[in-house]
Amino acid sequence: MKIEKTKFYSWKIGNLAKGCQLCVRGEKLVLFITGLCSNNCFYCPISDKKKNKDVIYANEWPIKKEKEILEEARLCDAKGAGITGGDPLIKLERTVKFIKLLKKTFGKAFHLHLYTPAKLLTAPKLNKLYNVGLDEIRYHLDPDKKQEWKKILLAKKYKWKIGVEIPAIPNKEKNIKQMIDFLDGKIDFLNINELEISDNNANQLLEKGYQTKDSVSYGIKGSDELAKRLLRYCAKKKVKFAVHYCTCTLKDKVQLAKRIKRRAKNVAKKFDVITEDGMLFRGAIYDKVIPGFDYNNKIKKVKDKQKIIHKLNKASIALRGKNKIPASLFQVDQEHLRILTSARIVEELASEIKKLKLKPALITEYPTYDLLIVELDFL
Repeated sequence: MKIEKTKFYSWKIGNLAKGCQLCVRGEKLVLFITGLCSNNCFYCPISDKKKNKDVIYANEWPIKKEKEILEEARLCDAKGAGITGGDPLIKLERTVKFIKLLKKTFGKAFHLHLYTPAKLLTAPKLNKLYNVGLDEIRYHLDPDKKQEWKKILLAKKYKWKIGVEIPAIPNKEKNIKQMIDFLDGKIDFLNINELEISDNNANQLLEKGYQTKDSVSYGIKGSDELAKRLLRYCAKKKVKFAVHYCTCTLKDKVQLAKRIKRRAKNVAKKFDVITEDGMLFRGAIYDKVIPGFDYNNKIKKVKDKQKIIHKLNKASIALRGKNKIPASLFQVDQEHLRILTSARIVEELASEIKKLKLKPALITEYPTYDLLIVELDFL
């Protein structure tokens, strides 16, 4: 069996699963069903705002209404969704409802894959997922819980693709190889992920003696080497399933980057410049609340929000009228309490803006729902 390096900073044996093919092209919506989970993995990278909390996210968008999921999918030109958590099986009815919603809205070809630990798996639950159109199920199997491995057999009666997705944990090589032996002939694909550090799991990983491979990487030392040994092990055994080793670089430089670029094309305003990385370069005009530490919480705590919005609207009309600027080149962003326009206009009108006791700035930010600022320069 041949191990091949992909153009996505990863390695594979055989073909990538359909869900992965869409993922590396940035065509998958990440639908986070709940932060509640049946497991408590020490390496879980989920952030504190999601972990162990019953919250829903579509990419970076905290979801309150079903239509917001559909809107995010459209903004990203998604061709499918990866359903994750937490454990989506804890909120099975919600998961089933969202699968129905996505299939009904975007059609049967809209590809859906779901991640779940094996702990809560039962035949009736799998039957529900299959009957509403789930295309691909991916098990997060624990190398130490051999008694749960056999639960993957429950999915064999259905005509969907079955996969297992695991991190390459450096001191679990023996158990993972035993798992590979067990899985041979029972699944369609195995995804091996490079173990990565995050703000949430850093303490637990460091306490167990793990460390990053270098000062600029999120990857854990030894994980990359183990993943490649596991690839060679699979090749030598001539396993009957495809294998993909997914690196941290693939997730950051390919998957996320391409999804961001797709969204940028759909959300960019007439005055925005889309950078090579898919960021939005624009001008901004602020009043009292300016970006900085704990910016979003500061906005939430503002008591005179309507007063600020009124001031920004008045300033927008005045600046446009005096300088004969089309209304399409100005937008009052009520969510972030600012005026958005082009960088060129802000530079040209900086003195006038300051006379209105407002603060002109040039910003570069993500085109995502949270509009995370990458660069900010006040003029």
